[in-house]
Amino acid sequence: MEISPETYNDNHKAGFISIVGKPNVGKSTLMNQLVGERLSIITSKAQTTRHRIMGILNGVHNGQEFQLVYSDTPGIIKPQYKLHESMMSFVRGSIEDADVILFVTDIFEKHDEDDVIQRLQRTTHIPVVLLINKIDQATEEQVAEKIAYWQEQFPQAAETLPISALHGQHIDRLFEAIISRLPQHPPFFPKDELTDKPERFFAAEMIREKIFLNYKKEVPYSCEVVITSFKEKEDMIVVAAEILVERATQRAIVIGDGGKMIKKTGIMAREELERFFGKKVFLETFVKVEPDWRSKEQSLRRFGYED
Repeated sequence: MEISPETYNDNHKAGFISIVGKPNVGKSTLMNQLVGERLSIITSKAQTTRHRIMGILNGVHNGQEFQLVYSDTPGIIKPQYKLHESMMSFVRGSIEDADVILFVTDIFEKHDEDDVIQRLQRTTHIPVVLLINKIDQATEEQVAEKIAYWQEQFPQAAETLPISALHGQHIDRLFEAIISRLPQHPPFFPKDELTDKPERFFAAEMIREKIFLNYKKEVPYSCEVVITSFKEKEDMIVVAAEILVERATQRAIVIGDGGKMIKKTGIMAREELERFFGKKVFLETFVKVEPDWRSKEQSLRRFGYED
């Protein structure tokens, strides 16, 4: 929803900033740090983010109003399932829309970023700010070496910044790098909006985050969460969710012996939902088998991965 240009004067900046990179380099942590809200789920496992999630930041900088629309995107991978193909289409769309691209790598990068670089080399008209994340875990010498490496490897970067998304280190410098490259434009979204996603989406994501935290190996990657009911009452929110897995053996693992694991996951998810929504939450979860959903277009459309 674009706002009428007549509502704002010419002294307003607005634009789309896309956060891209390999899995597990800290894109979601950076997104939350930049927006000042916990919109993207975070775990230590790769490929946690599956959708393009927008976070909207409004404010005034040096007397000029601005609206920054950040996009957290899935980590760039070689697709193995139709789900992965849909995830990569979100990345492509985010890059095509961008006014500024934040290319996130980290201090532990193993020189396997070629697929990300190839994508970004096709976007010569969009400024790319290259971010070396997790510098809190490195020495000054290691950081200097990594900066020199990337300046040689990716000379087309408009700027190269070392940051710690977790601790907010150099985020002020990053903000300046972004806003200086944004065009004059009226806001794209109403000023009171924080994101483009509905409440149901965040409820499902928080449950999925707890699945990633509580289960090992392939199980979290085989799970999808669907909110079947979301009712906001005066004193509480009542949520019903289906956790879908691909095989009966995975269903048994998710439920756990005597239902212990699903109970633990449900309690953790409910507590997270209550923090996010600022209200008491009653959460019901059901575990169902949806065979090979990651490879079926019909299932992916139903879960919001396909247009």
